[in-house]
Amino acid sequence: MELFDHLALGFATALSLQNLWFCLLGCLMGTLIGVLPGLGPVATIAMLLPATYSLPPVSALIMLAGIYYGAQYGGSTTAILLKLPGESASVVTTLDGYQMARRGRAGVALATSAIGSFIAGCVSTLILAAFAIPLTEAAFRFGPAEYFSLMLLGLIGAVVLSSGSLIKALAMILLGVLLGLVGVDTNSGVARYAFDVPELTDGLGFVALAMGMFGFAEIAGNLGPHATQESFVRQVNRLWPAREDFRRMFPAILRGTALGSALGILPGGGATLASFAAYSLEKKVSRHPGEFGQGAIEGVAGPESANNAAAQTSFIPLLTLGVPANAVMALMVGAMMIHNIQPGPQVMVSNPALFWGLIASMWIGNVLLVVLNLPLLGIWTRLLTVPYRYLYPAILAFCCVGIFSVQNTPFDIYQAVFFGFLGYLLVKLECEPAPLLLGFVLGPLMEEHFRRAMMIAEGDWTTFVSRPLSLGLLTCAALLVAAVSLPKIRKGREEAFQES
Repeated sequence: MELFDHLALGFATALSLQNLWFCLLGCLMGTLIGVLPGLGPVATIAMLLPATYSLPPVSALIMLAGIYYGAQYGGSTTAILLKLPGESASVVTTLDGYQMARRGRAGVALATSAIGSFIAGCVSTLILAAFAIPLTEAAFRFGPAEYFSLMLLGLIGAVVLSSGSLIKALAMILLGVLLGLVGVDTNSGVARYAFDVPELTDGLGFVALAMGMFGFAEIAGNLGPHATQESFVRQVNRLWPAREDFRRMFPAILRGTALGSALGILPGGGATLASFAAYSLEKKVSRHPGEFGQGAIEGVAGPESANNAAAQTSFIPLLTLGVPANAVMALMVGAMMIHNIQPGPQVMVSNPALFWGLIASMWIGNVLLVVLNLPLLGIWTRLLTVPYRYLYPAILAFCCVGIFSVQNTPFDIYQAVFFGFLGYLLVKLECEPAPLLLGFVLGPLMEEHFRRAMMIAEGDWTTFVSRPLSLGLLTCAALLVAAVSLPKIRKGREEAFQES
């Protein structure tokens, strides 16, 4: 009964005209950046962080959340019609979605994507609402030692579940932690790694780092020539799948929803890993594995359901424990801190309208996305005819204005340019920058909780293993490290990302 009271408060908040408008705006922008190749939710949210300063906290978070899960919808449109994944989670959709379009079944593929995304979004939001109260109550039992162990588990999970080399992912985490240590030490008051630069005594700017690593670096990476590809918009005639299509796609939707919901909660999981894992699962359980890559409807239904489910359940550790599960959630932490909101279990108690309003807005957003996506199909595909050389100057100017508006100092722009070059270099070296952002956010928090725990225990480090909850979290972290060291598991991890 308590849950229904909370949801009633959430819908009352989310259905206000102002919040409904920002939910619609976020869904539209998310679909747009999902459609346009080269732009992704991480880069877009990083660019828009300064624009949320003047907004009420609830409206700002509703809009940013809409951008995130809206991008999962939009990315499938060009993946199916043009074999151009709008964002990384839609890479797998190109394998069978594009082949369905070539066979004149583009409408069925798009409808399958929309239906799977809608079901997955609604179910995963229900899971988020159901788990919110018990997880928040459990989080109040956490002390400094437990929070340190939880964040350590989160960073190890980000390394294990990130794509690419484990060594490179670990290096990115450590680099992010080191960057987070720049500034004045809160205990001693001594500047660390500031190199006598006054602007660095307050630490590196989160907005400058996020925009540089994901905004400027994305622009630099997309300035190369793009091949034009044939569009199948004219063949989008029959949208509603046939009875046989429904028979084959519904089990895949349910499997993708379950798998994506679980992987979204895990640190470092996220929509991309969920979509690849769902595709691998569908190939293994299918009675017709030879059809995959040739237009199998399960190859669209499973991954699209998984990436949308993961996008929404990734809010669970953020809202209940204050720990971001992926790079987008790290940006959401930054957005909350901009509005002087400390992420964690106290949000539900101190600001229930924000907590439940955000959850309720996800149901509303899923309905809006289904209503908007298919009718706007022609508009989204026409945007692909705009040359990127006309788009990137406006994006770059918008980034610079946003960065400057944070503290009205050009030094922040210099920081963003530096991190843009660094981000571009890391991409060229095949180092995923997302773990760096997680390390940058969690590193200072880990240090703070570690020092608090040691002060409370009077320097006795055994406090981390003498407390049952902390010991359990550290044990999980050790098991993750041990598991990924096994050859069979390491090989399976590598195969999960090979389909692209």
